[in-house]
Amino acid sequence: MRELSNTGTIYGINGPVIYLKGKTDFKMSEMVHVGDQKLVGEVIALDKDVTTIQVYEETSGLKPGECVEATGSAVSVTLAPGILDNIFDGIERPLERIADTGGAFVTRGVSVNALDTDKLWDTHITVAEGDIVQGGTVIAEVPETRAIKHKCMVPPDVSGKVISVVPDGSYTISDTLLTLELPDGTQKDLSMTQYWPIRVPRPVHHRYPASVPLITGQRILDTMFPIAKGGTAAIPGGFGTGKTMTQHQIAKWSDADIIIYIGCGERGNEMTQVLEEFGELVDPKSGNPLMDRTTLIANTSNMPVAAREASIYTGLTLAEYYRDMGYDVAIMADSTSRWAEALRELSGRLEEMPAEEGFPAYLASRLSAFYERAGMMQTLNGSVGSVSIIGAVSPQGGDFSEPVTQNTKRFVRCFWGLDKSLAYSRHFPAIHWLTSYSEYLNDLSGWYSDHVSPKFVDYRNRMMALLNQESSLMEIVKLIGGDVLPDDQKLILEIAKVIRLGFLQQNAFHKDDTCVSMEKQFKMMDVILYLYKTCRKLVAMGMPMSVLKAENIFEKVIAIKYDVPNNNLQLLDMYKVDIDNFYNRVLEKNA
Repeated sequence: MRELSNTGTIYGINGPVIYLKGKTDFKMSEMVHVGDQKLVGEVIALDKDVTTIQVYEETSGLKPGECVEATGSAVSVTLAPGILDNIFDGIERPLERIADTGGAFVTRGVSVNALDTDKLWDTHITVAEGDIVQGGTVIAEVPETRAIKHKCMVPPDVSGKVISVVPDGSYTISDTLLTLELPDGTQKDLSMTQYWPIRVPRPVHHRYPASVPLITGQRILDTMFPIAKGGTAAIPGGFGTGKTMTQHQIAKWSDADIIIYIGCGERGNEMTQVLEEFGELVDPKSGNPLMDRTTLIANTSNMPVAAREASIYTGLTLAEYYRDMGYDVAIMADSTSRWAEALRELSGRLEEMPAEEGFPAYLASRLSAFYERAGMMQTLNGSVGSVSIIGAVSPQGGDFSEPVTQNTKRFVRCFWGLDKSLAYSRHFPAIHWLTSYSEYLNDLSGWYSDHVSPKFVDYRNRMMALLNQESSLMEIVKLIGGDVLPDDQKLILEIAKVIRLGFLQQNAFHKDDTCVSMEKQFKMMDVILYLYKTCRKLVAMGMPMSVLKAENIFEKVIAIKYDVPNNNLQLLDMYKVDIDNFYNRVLEKNA
């Protein structure tokens, strides 16, 4: 006879939500096993005589009367070597291991270890007998992949004195590495493995303000709308505008140490493409496969909605774990709209009062709690690590006024608005310079001044001013045509075109243009603004724009991005000489 305290009986089933009637000893957010197939579930509401559980797997065939067992712990992830170069579902079950046991489809109730418990890891112990350790102290180092050294740490809530320790050697993630004597006199064995509840942020010592940019190699991001390490950004855009491609470029080229890619509710074929592409990509920094520093969480649109809701937190907890080792981690969440739709569906099943467009009233607080876990932190062991969150938003019909986009804007400091018309005209990245913004620019200006040039932010602001002027002038051009504009305004339109095509547009498939260093970005701005200054002098002397355009200097400057190799930036200095020669030629011809 099972004890009533940690079991219950199913009374009602409503999609992924099930109800238990009668008193149980379940706890809020506790993980449970549901029915004969032991489906994974989580307690989400406790009433006097009704317990509500959301099930992370398909509930077809489940019937009233089946037993639900408590596990005694919250929904948690396993943290140990083996996370990188792996593909998990929304609740950290390894898809490759599931495929080995159950075939191409995820079978219900499948139970596999999150990480390989048999694999031996080459372990270097970093503490000695008699050491006093506390939460976050590194006790062992393991070369997890060719790119990343895994630092096994004391769990955040544990401290004590080391009374025995194993020598360096090969161990599994569950082998005891050392034994601690806790402050109360009891002993505790520590292995490489930790468990942490996905909905609880991992503790840190303190948070740093934004001061260092996440360099992506994409000009419109690094120069115009930068994101800080530990920052938050949203990429909203309709279907086909390039959200996933932008995230791929950031994942491949950014200077983050580790990438966590969360495919949340995306189409199966798109997720397959991501898995295949990431498997083939080579890390430009090390020459090793990019998967050596990447973890993929695949939760496709046909998987249960409750697991989709959990996948965001699973990825976030894995990111915080690597942050605690002192790494810079970037999370790509694609897409938070599908996550919000999962919230909406679950909220509907629970018969909660809907808010705008049927989303639950707590949508804003859930989004804020998610983005709030980003940041550059001093960890418990004194190292500095960061978690940067870049969330794609898929507003229906590309309407940025819908609730998910609007609420996301409240909690992120970087907004990269994708534009349908730019995408359809093959201008990529299709991030529109007039709808996008970054609040990190002032925070990062000191870094740009120290590491690139004191003129960097000024040049960026001057280019943005020209683009804004172009937008105003285009209203006049649409009404009465461009011929009536004076030459100084025609020049603004021409220079803005050089900025758009030569600087903001970037070719992901060109070897020199796919990723551009900060030095090259600055020198390109320098050349473009020097061209504007020179042409303005000529226009002030009365030279018509038709004469200036006949020299093809504008086309030559646009082609800088292809013509100057990344390993030979001295060539950029020659462009100023070309512009001076152009100036002299125009004066001679029209003397």
